[in-house]
Amino acid sequence: MDFYTLKRWMYLAVIVSVVLVGCWASVRPTQAEDGHGRDREHERHPVTPARDPGVRGGMPGGGGPIVGLTARELEFFADAKTEFEGAEGVADGLGPRMNLDSCVGCHSQPATGGTSPFVNPQVAFASKDGGTDRVPFFLRLNGPVQQAHFKFKPDGSRDGGVKNTATITGRTGAGGCVLALPDFDAAAATNNLVFRLPANLFGAGLIENIPDRAILANQAANSTIKKHQGIAGRANHNSVDGTISRFGWKAQNKSLLLNAGLAYAVEMGISNEMFPTEREENPACQFATIPNDVTNTEATATPGGLNGIEKFAFFMRFLAPPTPSLTTPGGAYSIGHGRDLFVKVGCALCHTPTLTTGNATVEALSNQPANLFSDLLVHKMGPGLADDIIQGQAQGDEFRSAPLWGLGQRIFFLHDGRTTDLLEAIQAHKNAGNSQFGPSEANAVIHNFNKLDERHKQDLLNFLRSL
Repeated sequence: MDFYTLKRWMYLAVIVSVVLVGCWASVRPTQAEDGHGRDREHERHPVTPARDPGVRGGMPGGGGPIVGLTARELEFFADAKTEFEGAEGVADGLGPRMNLDSCVGCHSQPATGGTSPFVNPQVAFASKDGGTDRVPFFLRLNGPVQQAHFKFKPDGSRDGGVKNTATITGRTGAGGCVLALPDFDAAAATNNLVFRLPANLFGAGLIENIPDRAILANQAANSTIKKHQGIAGRANHNSVDGTISRFGWKAQNKSLLLNAGLAYAVEMGISNEMFPTEREENPACQFATIPNDVTNTEATATPGGLNGIEKFAFFMRFLAPPTPSLTTPGGAYSIGHGRDLFVKVGCALCHTPTLTTGNATVEALSNQPANLFSDLLVHKMGPGLADDIIQGQAQGDEFRSAPLWGLGQRIFFLHDGRTTDLLEAIQAHKNAGNSQFGPSEANAVIHNFNKLDERHKQDLLNFLRSL
C-alpha cells in the first residue's frame, strides 16, 4: 500500500470514528447502562413514588336529591334534609347517653349525607350547653368522628355494642342527672376497644333497591378467577326473613328505616317507634316522654306529621349518588387507565363497579345502574383489619366491601378511620392470618397492585380519587 492510499484510509477511519461517536452520544440514556447495570436515566430522573393525590377539591360530588324525583318526593326530601341537619336538645329527648346531637354532625363531608368532616364535632360537643364530660382520649379535633365499641363484657361474654362518648350531665335542662362515661382507658389497656367511622350515605336508596338475586348473581360471576385469587365473600342474611342485609360496615342492617332508627336511638339517645326503650333508664336523667320521637297523629298532612326516623329514611333514600370527576386528579387519560388497572389487578372482583336496581316503587330508583363499586358481600380481611365484633352472620374478621363511590372526597379510610392516606388503606388490605383469623381475601389482589410500576399505581390512585 503506497503512502497516499494509507493516508486516505486514515482519513476514512477518522470520519467513521466521529460518526460512530456522534451516533452513540445520540442514543437515549435509558438505552445505555453503566458497569453496575443501573439505568442512567433513572439515576438522573428517578421515578416518583406513587402517592395519594389527597381529598379532591371542587364542588361536592353529592348531597342533592337523585334525578327523577317527583315534585312531591322533592318536598319529602327537603323536609327530611332539614330534620337531618337539625340539632336535638335535652327537651327533645337527647341522651341521656349519646355521641352527638345531630345526624349531620357525623355525615357532613363533603356535603350533608357524606361522612366524617375535617374537624371532629365530638370534641366541642363534650362541653356544649354546659356539658361536663371529659373528652375521651381517642377523640381528636383533626381526627375522625368515632363510634366506640367494646368487644367483650366484664364477664367475658361478647358485647359489640356502641359505647357513647357523651352524656347530658351538666347540660341545660338536665339538672340532677349525673352519669359517668364508660371506662375507655381500661378497655383500651386490655385491647377491648374498637372503633367505627360514619359511612357515606350518598346513593343509599339505589343500594336499598338492588334485588338479592342481583347480588347473588354477581357473587357467582367470575367464580374461577375469584377462587384463583383467594376471594370468597358471602351475603349477610338477616335472621328474620332470610333476605340480604346490605347497610353498615358488616352489612348488618337490612333497610334505611332500620338504619335511621338505630342512629336516633344509639347515636343521639332518642328513643323512637322502632327502638322505644331508653338505653339509659336512670329516672333522674329522663326529661321527655318515651318514646321521645313518635308520629304526630294529629297532623293532617305529610311530610310534616312523619316521625323523625321516617324522615331520615326518606332523606337517605332520595339522596343522589356522588358524581365522579372525569379529569381530576391526573387528567382524563390517567383516570381512564387507572380504571382499566382497577379491573386488571382484581379490585373489581369485590368492588363491583355496577349493580342494577329492581322494579322499585319510586320511579327515580327503578331499574337504575348503581355505580357503587361494591358487591355488598362480607369478606374475610385478616387479623390486621379484624375488630372481633360479630354482627348478624358477619364474623370478627369479615367486612362488607365498602362502596367506593364518593371516595375522592373522603378524608378518613377503613372501617375505623385509622388513616387519611389512600395508599396506606390499600396496603392494609393485605395481611397474613394468625391463630385467631385467617389471611385476608385481598392478599393476591394487593400483590398484583404492588407489582405495578409507580406510574401505573399513580393512575389507579388517581382513578379512585376521581370517584
